[in-house]
Amino acid sequence: MTETEQEAISRAWSDLVATARRTVTDGLVVGTSGNVSVRVRSGAGDLVLVTPSGVHYDRLTAADAVGVRLDGRQVLGELTPTSELPMHLAIHRTTDAVAVVHTHAVHATAVSTLVDELPLIHYMAAALGGPVRVAPYALYGTDELAANMLRALEDRTGCLLRNHGAVTYGTSLDQAFDRTAQLEWMCRLWLAAGSVPGRAPTLLSEPQLDEVAEKLRGYGQSR
Repeated sequence: MTETEQEAISRAWSDLVATARRTVTDGLVVGTSGNVSVRVRSGAGDLVLVTPSGVHYDRLTAADAVGVRLDGRQVLGELTPTSELPMHLAIHRTTDAVAVVHTHAVHATAVSTLVDELPLIHYMAAALGGPVRVAPYALYGTDELAANMLRALEDRTGCLLRNHGAVTYGTSLDQAFDRTAQLEWMCRLWLAAGSVPGRAPTLLSEPQLDEVAEKLRGYGQSR
């Protein structure tokens, strides 16, 4: 491994830990629930850095870096990778994801127990590719859960996991985190609107969402 690659891995691990800690600070994760991964390009084969299993994020240091190849073989670190490694690797193998964020956020998890798809309560569903689906329940850390998740993620960058939580991915850690936060906010919004006695929230139509998706193309500024 070249010195340049080592520096890239070090920077990526630092950014991953900062993102993981942010999930706790923003109330998306309690204790050691949830996990984060980021993909680092390497001449020897891409490396996927992942949070370790059962370790509080505020205790992680540069020496705790954990990395695996796309086939799941651990090549960096002594700590055991997150139990949700199959889910992270499934996304990294089949999409253009650079980063994946998985949480057990309260509102997202609550919604996952109520519906098969998050109702179109807000137009920002378009930022995730369309109506957010709920993947059928499967035991955590299993290939079955990873497969269920991939089906729910088809043409999407985020989904809910039945009685479990949420997962999003992006082309950067910031984007993956922002999508997680946005999904949690939409779940909270739908639950709040639906809790008013005698009233049902108005929902957007698919054509309206398509219109938003078109307008969102190229949205934002580089700085």
